[in-house]
Amino acid sequence: METIQQTIHTIKDDLDFFDDELQKYEYIIDLGKKLEPIEESQKSEENLVQGCTSQVWLVPHIENDILELSGTSDAVIVKGLVYIVLQIFNHRTLNEINEFDLNILNELGLGEIITPNRQSGVQGMIKKIVEVAKNGNI
Repeated sequence: METIQQTIHTIKDDLDFFDDELQKYEYIIDLGKKLEPIEESQKSEENLVQGCTSQVWLVPHIENDILELSGTSDAVIVKGLVYIVLQIFNHRTLNEINEFDLNILNELGLGEIITPNRQSGVQGMIKKIVEVAKNGNI
């Protein structure tokens, strides 16, 4: 399995394949279509990510110190961002998440594509994941 850093580089390479922002935007929307749906019962206050303009739910599950994540959003572009965040953090050890430098937006270059509000939402998703990893429980 790739490291978090390698996964970020792979995603960045995929995004860099596209010449303009609109193509990248459409690609991110297409990624969101790959998300597995979550149960309506999982769209709870507890799973709601703070700091997002749209509604975003992240559902963490920890087993044997491995973080399993699912999630979704009510906005199509944000679903793509959820997909990207899940690609980076899903199936990782809590230790791997805790040791990682979380300045992901700059690494991916998403700041050029998405609005500051969307960037804040991505940071909110990452913050929630880090809190779960630090606490070692849900």
